[in-house]
Amino acid sequence: MSETELPPLRDVIARHGLMADKSLGQHFLLDLNLTARIARAAGDVSQGTTIEIGPGPGGLTRALLAAGATVIAVEKDQRCRAILAEVANAYPGKLTTMEADALKVDAATLGTAPRRIVANLPYNIGTELLLRWLSNITAFESLTLTFQTEVAQRLTAPPDTGAYGRLSIICQWLCDAELLFHINPKAFVPPPQVQSTVVRLTPRAEPLAPARRETLERVTAGAFGQRRKMLRQSLLSVIQGTAWTSTEALCKAVGIEPTARAETLTVEQFCALATALDTGP
Repeated sequence: MSETELPPLRDVIARHGLMADKSLGQHFLLDLNLTARIARAAGDVSQGTTIEIGPGPGGLTRALLAAGATVIAVEKDQRCRAILAEVANAYPGKLTTMEADALKVDAATLGTAPRRIVANLPYNIGTELLLRWLSNITAFESLTLTFQTEVAQRLTAPPDTGAYGRLSIICQWLCDAELLFHINPKAFVPPPQVQSTVVRLTPRAEPLAPARRETLERVTAGAFGQRRKMLRQSLLSVIQGTAWTSTEALCKAVGIEPTARAETLTVEQFCALATALDTGP
């Protein structure tokens, strides 16, 4: 059996009586043209392991397998087990299904390198999953992920825009982030209330600039926690317990005006602040 011999996804869903579970953030993508486009966006998937999170009835899974991928699919919903078994039978030895909560799985240890993650992420845990993967991002060749558009824009936003914030900085510090294309809600069953967007993240060999992640996150939390305030005010909590006696001195030490606001700073400037905070005056 092959993709061309597998029954249509809508028929499979009807036969198994599979309804999307809102509590799991499920929206099934059934458009084969779109699933094939996402698979192509992941590049050459013929080597190593492709990890898919939340395959549901296996629309994207089919496209990845048809593209030559060896897939490990992590699916929490037991109802999808029989459907994915049918897909596995069509591609012997190419699909392994893990019945598990993706938040409890260390994706960096699955399969063999090169590893990549390709997934239409459940909206309710997408950002949390990404932050976990970023903690060990060099374990992956790439991440090709579908988020709700608002999140995708935050990942790729440049400075001095409304979407630019903490998530933009940590993501762009560690990855080259590229917004690829949007997906109309009508392509999903059931249609979500928001548009979705596919993003490709390519891990950098080294972070964009030197910094310790814990400190960088502390600096961005302080700066964006009071987004409309100047850095001399928003960074007051950040310098507590450090050798820095004033936020003005910290900012001027790295060539940043204390009157600047968080959204105007580049990723490199936030890294400079974090490094200075660690090294002291």
